Amino acid sequence: MSSPTVPVPAPPTLSRRHFLRQSAAAGVGLLGFPAILRCASPNSLLHVACIGVGGMGGRTMKSVASHTRVKIVALCDVDRRFLDPAAQEFPDASRHQDWRELLSRHAGTFDAVTIGTPDHMHAAPAVTALRAKKHLYLQKPMATTLHECRVITQEAAKAGVVTQLGNQGRSSIESRMTVALIRSGAIGRVKEVIVWENKPLTWWPKNTELRAPADPIPPGFDWDLWLGVREPRPYRDKTYHPKTWRAWFDFGVGEMGDMGCHHFDITFDALKLTAPLRVRQTTPGSGGALWGEKRVVEMIFPGSDVTAGPTVQLTWHDGGIEPDRSRITLPKGITQFPLSANYWIGERGSIFKIYGSGRPFVLPEADFPAEKYPRDFKGQDHYHDWVNAVLEGRKACDDFAHGGPLTESVLVGAMADRFAGEWLEWDRRALTFTQHAKAGALVRRPYRAGWKVSGLG
Repeated sequence: MSSPTVPVPAPPTLSRRHFLRQSAAAGVGLLGFPAILRCASPNSLLHVACIGVGGMGGRTMKSVASHTRVKIVALCDVDRRFLDPAAQEFPDASRHQDWRELLSRHAGTFDAVTIGTPDHMHAAPAVTALRAKKHLYLQKPMATTLHECRVITQEAAKAGVVTQLGNQGRSSIESRMTVALIRSGAIGRVKEVIVWENKPLTWWPKNTELRAPADPIPPGFDWDLWLGVREPRPYRDKTYHPKTWRAWFDFGVGEMGDMGCHHFDITFDALKLTAPLRVRQTTPGSGGALWGEKRVVEMIFPGSDVTAGPTVQLTWHDGGIEPDRSRITLPKGITQFPLSANYWIGERGSIFKIYGSGRPFVLPEADFPAEKYPRDFKGQDHYHDWVNAVLEGRKACDDFAHGGPLTESVLVGAMADRFAGEWLEWDRRALTFTQHAKAGALVRRPYRAGWKVSGLG
């Protein structure tokens, strides 16, 4: 039998103090210090609540649910066009439109949470779930601001729960093999990294003119809940929801902020990076309501024992801008220049890898035959790794201790879009752009009244 829809209270009736007190009490009172499972039986199921069940949130929900020891017990989405189909798939799960109501009143019914919402609504539910001691799978990017990323990372460490950032490619055999190759010195110390992501922007809004008249809000869609921490504005069709929010500065982080978490991961791991020292966008930027559609960003990181010098440069390209082809050697058999790839230039060769499941090629190929490639990498499901980590009481492969600094580095680069042509100096410890007040002001952004969470907004 389907669970009845839980009535959603109007936001003003749920005060921040009361909400946080209830959330913490629900999480700690039932589960105590970080829960592994709600009962001690070896066959216990991990009870999961899913916040955001359409699009990538829906894929996350289904992927986590495919684990034999997971039970989806709660569904939350502001749009019933997504919530209702999910409820048909998981009829025993409770249904909610407001994540605040879910976490404040029903936290005792689940052990873990997945979040697959638009980027601007990652931080508030993530921090609240962590404070309630819930294991957390959070889709990338971690958040839209550097301050939010730092707070999420710190709260995860305090909670002691199992966390996983949703850059699924990190679990692939090809990515792990590439890290091993770079770390092994297959091309010597790395001198430079070139990255490009030029798949078509299928999510770019059909309507980018913010005309005054509002369009009718689709039935079953709560526009105010979707806006969440951002200031109210008229609903406009084919502008924000679904999927097209990423292009808007208020709701997403553009193409670099979105895909950078995927592309940077190998380099971040293999080169033992921390955070960029400075970044510069060499192409025209943006300053309005939209992110730029294309960019080239130079990022200078501190070096390590894996790099050729005291610093190392990573250059990002997107929006159809290709890197200098004369600097890229394609492996034999690859005749078409790929839309998305990574290229590591070392002291005695290079490594080429097409984005995604593409295998790494050490170049020149004649100097690195097949028998030199590392082997014995086992397949790993990124979603199941999170579940297994909870069940086994260990860290997941993309714990926030890694995913937080990774996302921060990506966002530092993305922010150069707002100040094109200028070098932005970044101080990781102080969490600020030094000697640049305007850039520094974007590190933290205010939340609207009624949506503030302690430490955020």
